[in-house]
Amino acid sequence: MKRILGLDLGTTSIGWALVNEAKEEKEKSTIVKTGVRVIPLSSDESGDFEKGKTTSINADRTLKRGARRNLQRYKHRRELLFEILKKNNLISDETILAEEGENSTHSLWELRANAATGKISLKDFVRVLFAINKKRGYKSNRKAKDEGDGQAVDGMEVAIILASKNITPGQYVLDLLKNNKKNIPDFYRSDLQTEFDKVWKFQRQFYEDVLSDELKESVIGKNKKATWAICKDPFTYCR
Repeated sequence: MKRILGLDLGTTSIGWALVNEAKEEKEKSTIVKTGVRVIPLSSDESGDFEKGKTTSINADRTLKRGARRNLQRYKHRRELLFEILKKNNLISDETILAEEGENSTHSLWELRANAATGKISLKDFVRVLFAINKKRGYKSNRKAKDEGDGQAVDGMEVAIILASKNITPGQYVLDLLKNNKKNIPDFYRSDLQTEFDKVWKFQRQFYEDVLSDELKESVIGKNKKATWAICKDPFTYCR
């Protein structure tokens, strides 16, 4: 059972909910308690609000809320992937997943790039899965900021390059690093899915008895488990 505290930070109030999220099929998710706290604006904030100066306050709050959500989603994806791989004896509680040593980031991208065209060990394959799992990608055509070059990187432009060169995001980033590019752009979710499929298909020819279709479907299906699905049943009593 996992306990989660959810916060809804508004302009003049804070809503909260404490829930128990089931991690095993025999467990049941429950809402422990919910509440709200009204917070009046200060005199300065009230004055700015009356003058129409709400952007700075709201923008900062939105950025922090988005960061919290992204962190929660990342932790959730990582935990689910860990559980699936552990269940299939590909990792254990003692498995070290953190990157260590010099050039660890570069070496991981090189490993990820090579996984699409060359044989790697199952241990390294697990590292590649967690690397792909780290970012879920985006669906829109917004531009991803590249602070290193001081320019915006068009997500569609990157996707076109991947398609035209028939390369994966891992191979694309490795090429950037070799050309002394320090910042890594975001990728479309579909491009990350394509990379996953390509890496899995290539490595399966060496580990067919381990990388089964059932395991692949389990790894793909993990993202369908929404964190907030625990609220589905309790909401039926709030109508």
